Amino acid sequence: MELTWLQGTQFERLPALATSLALGLLMGLERERLPGAKAGLRTFGLAALFGSLCAHIDDKAGTPYAVIAGLLAVAAMIIAAHARDDPKQDPGATTVIALLVCYLLGVMVWMGQEAVAVMLAIVCTALLYFKAELRGIAQRLDRRDLVSILQFAVLTFIILPILPDRPHGPYGVLNPYEIWLLVVLISGVSLAGYIAMRIVGPRHGAALVGIFGGLVSSTATTLVYSRHAGRNEELQGMATTVIVLANLVLLARLAVLTAVVSPTLLRVVLPVLAAGLAPGLLVLAWLRARRHDPAQPPMPEVKNPTELRAALGFAAVYAIVLLLSAWLSDIAGKAGLYTVALVSGLTDVDAITLSSLRLHGTGSIGTGAAVVAIALAVCANTAFKLGLVLVTGGRPLFRRCAGPLAAVAAGLASAALVTG
Repeated sequence: MELTWLQGTQFERLPALATSLALGLLMGLERERLPGAKAGLRTFGLAALFGSLCAHIDDKAGTPYAVIAGLLAVAAMIIAAHARDDPKQDPGATTVIALLVCYLLGVMVWMGQEAVAVMLAIVCTALLYFKAELRGIAQRLDRRDLVSILQFAVLTFIILPILPDRPHGPYGVLNPYEIWLLVVLISGVSLAGYIAMRIVGPRHGAALVGIFGGLVSSTATTLVYSRHAGRNEELQGMATTVIVLANLVLLARLAVLTAVVSPTLLRVVLPVLAAGLAPGLLVLAWLRARRHDPAQPPMPEVKNPTELRAALGFAAVYAIVLLLSAWLSDIAGKAGLYTVALVSGLTDVDAITLSSLRLHGTGSIGTGAAVVAIALAVCANTAFKLGLVLVTGGRPLFRRCAGPLAAVAAGLASAALVTG
């Protein structure tokens, strides 16, 4: 909030200087607790204030030289402070770069970028403080995880920008840029769950494994834990929790996709998804209250969700489903769309969900038809997964999972019929 009573006086920019000092003190407070650090509370506070003063001088002089000279002076000060150290001692490179960032944040504040500077200062302080936790996360990631991150970067920052952003094909629904953008979205959500699962591991129990497994692939998680339970009856209670939670997280995943792709449709889709989520959670809670799960469930071996082959496969499936949905909607109306939803939903809910959202966005289908298509796809997918459970896990596991998953399907179908 601006202090209007200071405007027009020589103290008009005093709040900016105070903000710079506060940001420097925040970062310096974290460094002060380290006994070997060359810069602490006072140094960081003065460095940020120095940055704002240099920017102020440049404002008055109309040149950029003071900011540049100030940055060189801070760098020279750091070099001089470390020149007298033992060469074998760690120079503390993190503190060095943090001090330079602090100086530049002071410059940003004076340039009117207070909000961004405050956010960056908080982020930098968190990075400095959580050193041990960040190192622990890095140590738990193996080569495969780092490859996954790099592959996601390729999908996002190399392939996406070079694709043409214009419609192609029948009905004008095949836009390469938009198709790949949705591939990036799906891969990003899956990668987040994949990395979280790798970091958390099995030590926090079946609930988190089910949640993160649902983010990566609810179908793969269902198949893996059905096999575990089929081989070991003692794991059936734990497998039920993981499988049901993975399929409940699928609904939350669809809500996120809707919020990103078609925010205006979220207010209609969200109550329908909630109608499936609520009864599923209630039945699962009742089942868990009757049984005790093992503390450490086995980890599912899921595929890297950012592999180029997997991304190309999803892009092809999505394009085919999108084209079929548009074509059948044109020649057969809602019945054609619902047929595609039932068939494609057996193995992949994301493709038909995104197709329905895309067609709704172009005005090809109405709100009710889009919501019913999504609900039908989820119900078909639920039936398919119950079939997997029966075949791979046996009848006892099927009876455990059938109740909550049937409750999900019933809630979805009821809400979708009301909406459609």
